[in-house]
Amino acid sequence: MNTPILFLVFNRPDTTIRVFETVRQAKPPRLYVAADGPRKDKIGEKEKCEEVRSIIKKVDWSCEVKTLFRDENLGCGRAVSQAITWFFEQEEEGIILEDDILPHPDFFSYCDELLERYRDNGNVGVIAGHNHLYRDLYREESYGFIHMSHIWGWATWRRVWKKYDFNLEKYSEQDFINGLKQNTSNKSVIRYWIWIYKIMKDYKIDTWDYQLFISLTSNCMLSIIPYRNLTKNIGFDERATHTLVSDQREGKIETNPIFPITHPNDIVVDREAVEITNIENHLFLTAIDFIKIRIKDLIKNTYKRIRC
Repeated sequence: MNTPILFLVFNRPDTTIRVFETVRQAKPPRLYVAADGPRKDKIGEKEKCEEVRSIIKKVDWSCEVKTLFRDENLGCGRAVSQAITWFFEQEEEGIILEDDILPHPDFFSYCDELLERYRDNGNVGVIAGHNHLYRDLYREESYGFIHMSHIWGWATWRRVWKKYDFNLEKYSEQDFINGLKQNTSNKSVIRYWIWIYKIMKDYKIDTWDYQLFISLTSNCMLSIIPYRNLTKNIGFDERATHTLVSDQREGKIETNPIFPITHPNDIVVDREAVEITNIENHLFLTAIDFIKIRIKDLIKNTYKRIRC
């Protein structure tokens, strides 16, 4: 493969080594590894973080390795977004892979090919490896275009990440609404995302990926979705940051080969995939997950106030 990889790790040596083995098989020419610092109130986490960081010593192919290992814990939102910024300060394009996202071997070549194909196309913002529709869509083409980015194994370009805004200062609510209306006329979907926008502006949740969607949507960019799933989340347990339910459907989706790739003739939004995303997946599951995260945050904040 020709594409550099950013490997985002933290405190999970068991999943990290499994994902690392797929990276080792792919043999990227440059590997960037970023790790947030351990949380001081988590007993034993420092040792887990050190164990994870030692995995990088297993690189045994011709590869330039760069690391961003933090001593302090920044939290999911800032640690990940700043790591991606660090990556794209040095690379024009690349693959981003987290320590609990297990890719099919085809994932790397798929990203290689599509990064080159859409390098200079401003309509395309993200190449997703995960098909989050809970089904394979049988098309003549190998992939399609959708408004919703999914970040369980993905690739993009520096030109796109430059538009990312963690604090959402670049994009007004109206900018975002205008972009949403380019994608859907469903008023419930639009209301839902306006709600998310307001919550993110008020810093109510420690994350970074909602800001990516808002940035892409405000710039009317589309994401590529594979019609065969190429990545699997193996991190559904109590140690996960946001994915805490072990039997969620996403964790049960298997991966499949996608080569040889058949490219679509035009960049046309797959309306069926959009509808599935809006109704079945995003409005239901994401809302439930979001509520769980908010409850968790409220409990944590209440506990901190009691301790003080």
